[in-house]
Amino acid sequence: MLIYIHGFNSSSQSGKARDLISWMVEQGLGEACVCPDLPDRPAAAIALLEGLIAQSVGPAKLIGSSLGGFYATYLAEKHGLKAVLVNPCIGCHEKLADHVGSVQKNWHSGSEYVFSPEHLAELRALARRPEHMERTLLLLETGDEVLDYREAVAAFPGARQVVLEGGDHGFTRFTEYLPDILAF
Repeated sequence: MLIYIHGFNSSSQSGKARDLISWMVEQGLGEACVCPDLPDRPAAAIALLEGLIAQSVGPAKLIGSSLGGFYATYLAEKHGLKAVLVNPCIGCHEKLADHVGSVQKNWHSGSEYVFSPEHLAELRALARRPEHMERTLLLLETGDEVLDYREAVAAFPGARQVVLEGGDHGFTRFTEYLPDILAF
């Protein structure tokens, strides 16, 4: 099973999620791919993802974008899985600390919640230094306006890294790399 893990305040309706599902269907692999809508609470999101991993017939494979890359890093290390990280968030608990107390809105559903100290504590509990770099493919664009790609390069020194000039946080060349993602 291939599990796509969306980013902060995103959903299964994100562009990358839709592109991945469409491409997998075209390849005749639509049933092998899932993209769940994650709860805003990190512990609940991880519990949902671990349930999917447990249901996988063979070893699950993970694709995580932004915050989803943070989650994928945790899950790949914990369960010995391969992960493709697309413009991943490094140290999300640090980057989102300033958002405690703020109202957040899902870009696709419009649902709102308050980002609480509990959200932050749950993210902190998931922070891991990756150890098995050989199971990681890192896809980065230098034009990411949200996250500094150099942090991911430094955090995954032994991973297979694809660093592309330009682009943005959404990783503009995602569809071009779908065959490489599947092959990995």
